[in-house]
Amino acid sequence: MISPITSPSELKNLPTENLIILDARTGKEVKQSYLEKHIKGARFVDLDKDLAEIGEDAAFGGRHPLPSIEKFAETLSDLGIAENSHIIVYDDKNASNAAARAWWMLRSFGLEKVQVLDGGMQAAEKSGLEFSSGEEIFDKVSLIKREQWLLPVSTLEIVENELENDSSTVVDVRDAYRYKGESEPIDLVAGHIPGAINIPFSENLDENGNFLSPEILKEKYSRLLEGKAEHLIIHCGSGVTACHTILALDYAGFPIPDLYVGSWSEWSRREGKEIGKEL
Repeated sequence: MISPITSPSELKNLPTENLIILDARTGKEVKQSYLEKHIKGARFVDLDKDLAEIGEDAAFGGRHPLPSIEKFAETLSDLGIAENSHIIVYDDKNASNAAARAWWMLRSFGLEKVQVLDGGMQAAEKSGLEFSSGEEIFDKVSLIKREQWLLPVSTLEIVENELENDSSTVVDVRDAYRYKGESEPIDLVAGHIPGAINIPFSENLDENGNFLSPEILKEKYSRLLEGKAEHLIIHCGSGVTACHTILALDYAGFPIPDLYVGSWSEWSRREGKEIGKEL
């Protein structure tokens, strides 16, 4: 299995055969931003439309539920992604948004040659990678058939049961002020899942916004998780940024933990669920 992280310099030297670059930036007018400027050859992937299937009630599934495996297979076909594709994903937020989520979904779909570009678009620009504008022209490919997601996921009920039995360590990767309940910029209620611990995803990065080395990440998480239940469940606000920490753990050589997709956006909206705060 290849490293889940690659650098702009490594991307420069990759053979172009079977190489697919995905632009997974998010934000307002993001498609327009893509059309104005993107890494040459990159294909646009939309968090809300391609990497999630947003329902009517976030109390059941959260703000970014996974699409069905069949729908994601169609998305991959539309993007020209085949079984033998080597996929590089980038965003402009150090993989904290959709790049890591795309990596997780592609790996969970069963594709093995998937990497996130360290430092994202900013690092690509600094390194002198070639950029382009407008739409990219490429062909669709045959649909890949899959029966289910392959990486482990947890539901709200599983998280609740695991916490009650002290059989898992639930890690909330949101910023500390959100975990503590000081304020909540996105969801309706501030606080955290009682029993969850807080290890902000930002601590996976160095001062330049690049991932810490696998060795440093290994030491860091071994220390932070020492004495705690070995089985890990990772969550965030809506199951997107949690993938950043799952990516970091995989990079460090840990087993890939469970993703609680619904995350705080589901838990905090579900009637009767206790809210933890540290004020």
